[in-house]
Amino acid sequence: MAAYLQQLAESLDFSLEQRAMGIQAGTPNLELPPVLLGRLGTDSNKKTILIYGHYDVQPAEKSDGWTHEPFEVFQHKDGRLIGRGITDDKGPVIAWFNAIQAYQRSGVELPVNLIFCIEGMEESGSEGLESLIRLEKSRYFKDVDAICISDNYWLGSTQPVLTYGLRGCSYYALKISGPNADLHSGVFGGTCREPTNDLIHLMSKLTNPQGDILIPGLQELVAPLTTEEAKLYDNITFSMQDLYKGLGNSYSARFESEKETLMARWREPALSIHGIEGAFAAPGAKTVIPASVTGKFSIRTVPNMEPAKVDKLVFDYVNKCFQDLHSHNQMTVSLINTGKWWLSSPKDVNFEAAAKATEAVWGKAPDLTREGGSIPVCLIFEQTLGKNVLLLPMGRGDDGAHSVDEKLDVLNYIEGTKTFIAYLHYISNT
Repeated sequence: MAAYLQQLAESLDFSLEQRAMGIQAGTPNLELPPVLLGRLGTDSNKKTILIYGHYDVQPAEKSDGWTHEPFEVFQHKDGRLIGRGITDDKGPVIAWFNAIQAYQRSGVELPVNLIFCIEGMEESGSEGLESLIRLEKSRYFKDVDAICISDNYWLGSTQPVLTYGLRGCSYYALKISGPNADLHSGVFGGTCREPTNDLIHLMSKLTNPQGDILIPGLQELVAPLTTEEAKLYDNITFSMQDLYKGLGNSYSARFESEKETLMARWREPALSIHGIEGAFAAPGAKTVIPASVTGKFSIRTVPNMEPAKVDKLVFDYVNKCFQDLHSHNQMTVSLINTGKWWLSSPKDVNFEAAAKATEAVWGKAPDLTREGGSIPVCLIFEQTLGKNVLLLPMGRGDDGAHSVDEKLDVLNYIEGTKTFIAYLHYISNT
């Protein structure tokens, strides 16, 4: 993917250089994928806009339920492009190249200087990127005026949005170790303390059946809801039907009202259980007792939840719950990766330019929203460079990023590219 993007850049008469990122932590023989840096234009009379994106994606296999091979982009008859990464984030990245192409083929000079930063580890916590950004703060990125990121989605499927806030993500591994090797349940079932049983008991203590987090002290870290913030949710173009469309049904919804749903998605923490390593998961009936199992869960964090405080509360609580089991198995709980929440100013000229561009292309003013996902680089860029960060989404809320048959509507791809083009025009005049 890095080489492919370099070829695209060369076809547009600029270059992307590969920056080596070193070795992945804990994996001595695995090199991190390179970060691509590139510049188009050096006119000191123009603004310089930093465009960020990522070329890595979530894993995907056809056996997961895809209707076709996930890494072969397929255009569905109803106007959807389907493929892993098509909306997160390969489609938007390629659209920026289309935007440059449109300026060039139209004979219109780019109204700004562009700097590209495209990484290959976003889905794994952007490992190594923060060090690179800090290193290049006063060199490659020294003249950046604003940052634009297109790595998120509309709230629903009809109303364009601009996003000024994201939840963070702290991802944990909870490991239970028992016997020295996997055992036959017919021989050892009933005679040993099984690690999977201990793990399931512990995981069940993380939330109640309604999804409320049971870790003491966690909710007290959340910034209180102000009267001013509460009013913001009343004017967002969103209906429960938008949620149902994304869920594929209505009965999986946790709340009945739009406001409760938006608050749960934007300004409240959430704990999700993602899977169990080491347990038998293939089809069939293998009668094994795993020697060790690891449960994976994450907490989406919000203002003002500091990661270190969240970690301590999680570790203390899980350790206490394990002690209450009175098990002789061994338990460890560890942090895999973390990304802090981000909250920007939607009143900046960066957002004003994007709002004008959106209205010019889509014929309607965008909603200003926050989002439930995590993009750690937003906060890194904002804190390191001291410039406003804008999230300008291309995809819709029902694109199914990270899921099977991830899609991007052709209409959104075309109109989204036009919006990028218009954004560059308006930001140059602010």
